[in-house]
Amino acid sequence: MKMHFCIPVSQQRPDGLGGRYVLYSVYLDGFLFCRVRYSQLHRWNEQLRRVFGNSLPPFPPKHYLAMTTSMADERRDQLEQYLQNVTVDPNMLRSDVFVDFLKLVQLDTFSITTKKVSLDIFLPDGRSIKVEALTSDTAERVLEVVSHKVGLCRELLGFFGLFLIQFCKEGKLSVMKKLVDFELPYVSLRSSEVENCRIGLRKWYLDPSLDSRLMDCRAAVDLIYMQAIQDIEEEWAKPTEEQKQKLEALRKEDNQTKFLELSREVRHYGYVQLDPCTCDYPEPGCGAVISVGNNEISCCVTLPDDQTRDVIFQMNRVKCWQVTFLGSLLDMDGPQQTLNQNLELRFQYGEDSHWQWFVIYTQQAFLLSSCLKKMISDKMVKLAAENPEMQIEVPEQGKSRKYHVQQSQKACSSFLPRKSKIKIVEVDCGFGTIKEEDL
Repeated sequence: MKMHFCIPVSQQRPDGLGGRYVLYSVYLDGFLFCRVRYSQLHRWNEQLRRVFGNSLPPFPPKHYLAMTTSMADERRDQLEQYLQNVTVDPNMLRSDVFVDFLKLVQLDTFSITTKKVSLDIFLPDGRSIKVEALTSDTAERVLEVVSHKVGLCRELLGFFGLFLIQFCKEGKLSVMKKLVDFELPYVSLRSSEVENCRIGLRKWYLDPSLDSRLMDCRAAVDLIYMQAIQDIEEEWAKPTEEQKQKLEALRKEDNQTKFLELSREVRHYGYVQLDPCTCDYPEPGCGAVISVGNNEISCCVTLPDDQTRDVIFQMNRVKCWQVTFLGSLLDMDGPQQTLNQNLELRFQYGEDSHWQWFVIYTQQAFLLSSCLKKMISDKMVKLAAENPEMQIEVPEQGKSRKYHVQQSQKACSSFLPRKSKIKIVEVDCGFGTIKEEDL
């Protein structure tokens, strides 16, 4: 699937010859990723084209005369669409010419040189692992080093990921984003405006039944056991009183296998919970706590009379969704390095042959969108395992596996033209057949 790239703002800068050039601020998952010139992207496109030929999406043409405001806006939209479309091909994402350029522009944007550093990677139990790395090491590389240190089987890397996590008051944590393979963890951490932000290792699948794939690896079991305990302590997973007592007894016995078996019966086990936000259902302005996992969006809605209502949206009834930025950024360098204000995710939901739009206003709209895409991907992994004769390509960390499969949801995404409300990304899950290129 396409990534959440957007270019909501650009700045004009003077060059050394008395002229001016445009610097584009590229955001990924709502965080400033890099600032680049058109000429840099043009050269990168030429390098990619020498390797991948005509499989690349169209690149916006050069203008040899001064651009009008409308022409500049059109180019910005076209560059945005190009970045979206170029990330669809998993082979391109893993190529040196793709990764090396994005590493360079990340370092240049934040004036960071390549050097040796120590990174603290936090585990779900609060301990940290110190990793010796380079500032130019990607998240994929750092994850490999961390997994080696904890003894995680290499073939299970795709079930885990590195995340930017904010540790809030009273020990509460908030997952800000998952780092994509070509992001530089050191740069992302340094450039983040989020206070008390750390890099954490967490499992990255939202179907609790996929735990079974990891049970033969001691290190993997340790990690998901730690996370299960953390999620219960954070009240993301919500056991009954009877389940709490049984889980506590199993924890005292250090019976990880039985603990995880019982945890999978706990409400919201393996879900990602967002920070408190608002929604427009059943009426505008209602408070909500959103939990995502196991092919559903679970909303605990607080009504105007302070009564609460649990509302469940099944993923197989979601036709499409989009993230929208409901504001504008100033043409300036900073300090606005995140798109964490005035974000919404709206999705179209079908029930009894009736389609309706629902809106969630949350600073974690990009994370929510990533979770929805992940649930589709998890379903593909599960279907592929159940039907080995079918084929579909399911991207993993650093590689992809191919299966043949027919499925009832189609996933694709695109950026739409920028208006007063900027639609950052739109994903269509209309009922149809998933194609290999869609993932």
